[in-house]
Amino acid sequence: MILFLVPLSKSYPSGLYRSDLKTPLIVFSTVNELINDDGLAVNNIARILGYYEINDGGAADYIIKYVDPGNSSLEEYHITLSNGLKAFLLEPQTINYKMFGAKGDSINNDAVQISKAHRYANARNIPIVNHKGEFWLKENEKIIIQTDVDWGNTVFHIDEKYNSLTDFRFEVTSKENPKNIVLSAEEKKKLLLDLNSDKMVIPTLKPYKNHLIIITDSNDRIGFRAGASYKGQSWAREDFFYVEESGKVIGDITWSFKNYTKLTAYPVDKNYLHLQGGIFYLSGENPSSRRGYYKNGIQVRRSRTTISNQWIGLEPGKEDTTTTSPRNGFYSFSNVYDVRLENVRLTPYLYTRESGNNVHSGTYGISMGRVLKSHFKNVTAEGSQNHWGVFGTNLNKDLKIENCLLNRVDIHFHCWNLSILDSHIGERGITATGGGSLIINNSSCAGTSFINFRSDYGSRWDGDITITNSLFKVSRNLPNISILNFSPHNFDYKYPIRFGRNIRIENFKVDFSGVEQKEATCWVMRVPQFSVMEHGERLYFPNFIKFKNIEVIDRKKGIRLLSVPDQGGYQVDKYGGYKNNILQTNVILNFNNIQLEDLSKEINQYHFTMQSPEKALYNNSLYPSILFSNCSNIAIQNDGYIANIFFEKCSITNITGNKDKPLKGRFVFSNCEFNPAIRNEIEIAYSLSSTCGIFFSNCIVNPPVYFGEERIDLFDKIGFIQLNKNVDFNHSNTSLNKNIIEFYKDEIDPQFLLKLRGYPQTNVEFSQE
Repeated sequence: MILFLVPLSKSYPSGLYRSDLKTPLIVFSTVNELINDDGLAVNNIARILGYYEINDGGAADYIIKYVDPGNSSLEEYHITLSNGLKAFLLEPQTINYKMFGAKGDSINNDAVQISKAHRYANARNIPIVNHKGEFWLKENEKIIIQTDVDWGNTVFHIDEKYNSLTDFRFEVTSKENPKNIVLSAEEKKKLLLDLNSDKMVIPTLKPYKNHLIIITDSNDRIGFRAGASYKGQSWAREDFFYVEESGKVIGDITWSFKNYTKLTAYPVDKNYLHLQGGIFYLSGENPSSRRGYYKNGIQVRRSRTTISNQWIGLEPGKEDTTTTSPRNGFYSFSNVYDVRLENVRLTPYLYTRESGNNVHSGTYGISMGRVLKSHFKNVTAEGSQNHWGVFGTNLNKDLKIENCLLNRVDIHFHCWNLSILDSHIGERGITATGGGSLIINNSSCAGTSFINFRSDYGSRWDGDITITNSLFKVSRNLPNISILNFSPHNFDYKYPIRFGRNIRIENFKVDFSGVEQKEATCWVMRVPQFSVMEHGERLYFPNFIKFKNIEVIDRKKGIRLLSVPDQGGYQVDKYGGYKNNILQTNVILNFNNIQLEDLSKEINQYHFTMQSPEKALYNNSLYPSILFSNCSNIAIQNDGYIANIFFEKCSITNITGNKDKPLKGRFVFSNCEFNPAIRNEIEIAYSLSSTCGIFFSNCIVNPPVYFGEERIDLFDKIGFIQLNKNVDFNHSNTSLNKNIIEFYKDEIDPQFLLKLRGYPQTNVEFSQE
């Protein structure tokens, strides 16, 4: 050892020694040398140059003290010397794991020493700075994190055969505990009134400012899950929000409450905890059990936490050998407000195995529950079709995903406000239920639907859906695919089922380059073929739909729009009705510049259909105004709908129907081309009948086509005109294609052409010019 005389620093903890004395600083090579030195005395300062060997990272300063063996208030971290004295760590600015004896030799369970380091840091509010080294985490030793951590290039090897059903390896927690809120009967009544009135300020909760509030009514069950394997599964009616200064509420309150059984306030720390750096190798040997989900990574139970700059993957040469047991998520966030995960690479877990012995439930890389305001940026977790989706969440609000590459985004139950920006979602797709604003911009998604609204929870989205500048990469050969897929079971979910309030899809591409078979029928939006549940509940239809600039890549075949079942069964928010041949619409459907499938050779196939009402309608039934613009070769069915239907700058191949079931509304054609497809020599191309009028303006009629062959001789099969005879409905400047004029040049009556142009019968000589 080396002996120095140094003045005591006033920064040392007070009361441990006399500040008027000079105390010897004694330098030791290692902790072992310190322990075995019999000459150390009280108030000596000992400096070790390494824990196990010089310069191994464990250098630190200690003060030597005598502690009565019966002293129950003994400070937490110390080293017991051979002479009975104890060496207490002098509080440094930062600490690392080597200072607490972590070996990093692949044999020692370094979780024990790492846990000690964090307990010391937590008690004194000291950050952990451990920029290098390799550590092995074996038997589960709970590591509680309550201060900033910078792991830099530190490598952690997690032996997953010791994964626990109860404890994560690391838990980020607040130093404050949640509180059960107990209110008087009068206060409770006032709180419920304020919650149900959408007030932004709730005075009753002012004492709980800077808290995340979770309100639960266990006696009111909602979200019953459809499917034989989920029988009986449901959720308590539950909501959560953050209370700012003066009781102001942040976070939409999405449910109405008659009562509650639990009201809890989770403290939100005033500072952000930063957890950054680190490389995590997983062994892939998760235990086998069907009792629950195993924990293996980092749980965040502290609000205002950011995690960044981490890499997670399997040990080199290792495989995920788990056969029956799912994982909860390497990252798990619960009961928190304002959290962030950034610059992270993690791996989804294998689901399917060549042996067929698959994991029985979803096994996740990220899980979330009761989280308000979360942001995932530059997170990468892609996989193959054999990997389970990396995301698995319930009960989330204000979830933002930005510049990420993920194999799935999955919200099982009730997400409110979801944004996916500048990201790619892989073959496990986007699945969601919930409401609020769903915004996807400049992003792509692979699969058989761009968004699949989960059928087990009712395919419910109670809010606006906006998708712009995005790409749907078709990845599997199925007969039917869709951009938006709403497919609830005919089942009582115990809450209203709504297929969005306002839907906009603009500047969108459907890419078939990833599949060999390119004949799938692709719908922009799919809904079930019922509008009323067996238990009598009516489904909600959107108030507004706009699909604009949708094109197909790597196949000639285009797409279809929407097939709506019984319009009378649907429920909408606005008043509408049809009476005395006057239609008041309450829904707008706008289809603009969409690359449609060529159905000119198909029998009974249409781009848009809507079943006429099966019984009397309500004032809030579906009464749409439908606009097709800049679309080519449209084929629709007129089955006695109640609607106004407008066509602008379109080409139209077929409108089929029954004259005994006229459209209850108007047909209006403006600057359109009629390309009549004769698909059956008995039927006509355009079966037009309406109770409120049919109007043509600046339209042109082209020659009929019969299964790809031009057949001008079938002119009278067009439907609304017959050569030199009928010109049905109201025309303004309707023209015939010059090929038709030339074909019938010796037969055509100029008065017939004038009728098409809207002139009254006259003897004025007709000129083709």
